[in-house]
Amino acid sequence: MIIHFAGLGSMGLGMAQSCLRAGFEVHGTDTNPDRVAALTQAGGHALGADSPLADALVCVVLNAQQTRSALFGPSRLATGLRPNGVILGCATVAPAFAQEMEAEAASAGLLYLDAPISGGSGKAASGQLSIMASGTQAAFAAARPALDAMAATVFELGDAAGPGSAMKAVNQMLAGVHIAAMAEAITFGMTQGIAPDTFLDVIRQCAGTSWMLENRAPHIVAGDYTPHSQVNIWPKDLGIVLDIARDARFAAPITAAALQQYLAAAGMGLGQQDDAAVAKVYARNAGLTLPGEA
Repeated sequence: MIIHFAGLGSMGLGMAQSCLRAGFEVHGTDTNPDRVAALTQAGGHALGADSPLADALVCVVLNAQQTRSALFGPSRLATGLRPNGVILGCATVAPAFAQEMEAEAASAGLLYLDAPISGGSGKAASGQLSIMASGTQAAFAAARPALDAMAATVFELGDAAGPGSAMKAVNQMLAGVHIAAMAEAITFGMTQGIAPDTFLDVIRQCAGTSWMLENRAPHIVAGDYTPHSQVNIWPKDLGIVLDIARDARFAAPITAAALQQYLAAAGMGLGQQDDAAVAKVYARNAGLTLPGEA
């Protein structure tokens, strides 16, 4: 099986490497040449005009605009697929956009699987992602080998594009709120004399814990904001969530409040740091010094 990858960031590169381990021929492209070099060092190939036609194209870019550009815009990577090849759209997008991409793929004689991902860079690298997927039976069948290589769990949520992206929006609502709530709680604890490492030791064994807390709070304790998932992801993703909510005439005040904290973090110049850096907004406002901070 030949697989093309559009986007080799913190998630895409790990997913491509998982496909390499499964024995597939992988060709990838990214705006950062260092990411392409990392793929070639792992045994893959740079995606170019001389690359063979692919059975699947995995699109792991930032947003809807980049997805459209990569697939059918200036990059036209969809033309590198065999007839009836399958596109896996993995970016967080609105359900209506996923439906548009499915229709455009069909008009080009291609299959489309609405396949947003969850799990972080570690699970991407180990082939243990959760994928919230929807599409036709033919799209699932064509994508199955790639899905098996990249994911521990594939949720089959519908027979057309849209439900996968809707479920991802629900997940991102919770994940974004949980990170911001963790940041608020860990810094609140500091005002009461509770050190961040004590907070983590206790709360991870209590009812107030969450997967995001247990995954992100250690970054604050270590004072290490190397980006596994950037602050900049959340204004985009929570913005999409709130757009969908507005169209549904659904009030989402907690999500809106969390979004403001990520916007504040980005405004502080923290956009490319790990999203746990949202804690620095609370620390600044309260006059606190986080671990590792001068």
